[in-house]
Amino acid sequence: MNDLNEMLTRKEVLMRSANLLNDFAFKYVFGEDCKEANDALKSLLTVFLERKVNKVVVKNSEMVKDYSKMKNPRLDLLVEFDDQTMVDLEMQLRQTKDNLMNRFPYYSARLHGSQDMEGKSYSQLKETIVMIFFNVNIFENDNICNTFRYKCDGDLPFVKEEKEDRMKLRTIEMPKVDLNKPLEVMNEQEKMIYYFLNCHKGMEDSKIKMMIESDEVIQMLEKRVETISDDRWKKIIEDFQKLHENEERIELQLELEELQKAKEKVRKAQEDVRKAEEDVRKELEDVRKEQEDVRKEQEDVRKAQEDVRKAQEDVRKQVEEADKKVEDANRQIEQMNQVMKQGIKAMLANGMSLELISKSLSKSEDEIMELLK
Repeated sequence: MNDLNEMLTRKEVLMRSANLLNDFAFKYVFGEDCKEANDALKSLLTVFLERKVNKVVVKNSEMVKDYSKMKNPRLDLLVEFDDQTMVDLEMQLRQTKDNLMNRFPYYSARLHGSQDMEGKSYSQLKETIVMIFFNVNIFENDNICNTFRYKCDGDLPFVKEEKEDRMKLRTIEMPKVDLNKPLEVMNEQEKMIYYFLNCHKGMEDSKIKMMIESDEVIQMLEKRVETISDDRWKKIIEDFQKLHENEERIELQLELEELQKAKEKVRKAQEDVRKAEEDVRKELEDVRKEQEDVRKEQEDVRKAQEDVRKAQEDVRKQVEEADKKVEDANRQIEQMNQVMKQGIKAMLANGMSLELISKSLSKSEDEIMELLK
């Protein structure tokens, strides 16, 4: 009890600079290679996974890159149980939901796919869990903790037995905890979240003080945090800032590279459009020239048709004139025939024989008879 009181007295000052919401500090407190950190980590996992954790080993928290330009997701804390279950612990403090729904399923898939399956059956795949602490509300329900698995529409499970469900995503939404709730009615999850959110207040916070005095799990966390001096917290914060500045720089560089690639694609697309427009312009010019040639040919045809029409008109007039001449000639012939007919009748009346008339007119007797009809 004296040790606890001494710890409380020291921490009344030190806890004011401690902040477990710093994900680098979170990793340091729970992930350092020492018994106190390991005990705190087992308590954390037991509370939020709702399963007893007896042994846990902190693994390398850097995932292997597949290729040089790939994003290198940094896990806050990657641990392995004695049954080889792997858990990725994330303290996500950004007050934004941007890309979270893409980022963490990606972490889950990468973590599950990182298992060495060479020469093994897929039945030997071990369980993997990505557990994220959010400092922002994500889902529209009242649950502080939500676990996501593969399911079909209508909640049809992808696997029949829970032991076969080896890929999970568990979320802890810290803002859903009612901070005004009496300590005596808080469950273990709510107490630990309250501690995360307020441990920097130290003994000034009455609930923090009560938990440190009475709760074994919080005492375990407090002992871990108590090992860190103000200078060490300052170093943690500096390292955290450098890490995030480097991450932001890499992220910005990747975004700039993607933007440059997008700009290059746009430039090429614009160049292709320009070339296509030029080709269309040339084709339109060719069509215009062809249309002009057709127009000229049509004009020539029109002129030729006009010449033919004029020639036909001239021929028509010539035919009309010829017909008129023929008609006049026929009229004259008719008149001559009438005169001749009257002469023949007169000669017959005067007693001339048909034979004599034929000789005098140089016509055959048949022609004379035809003329008299």
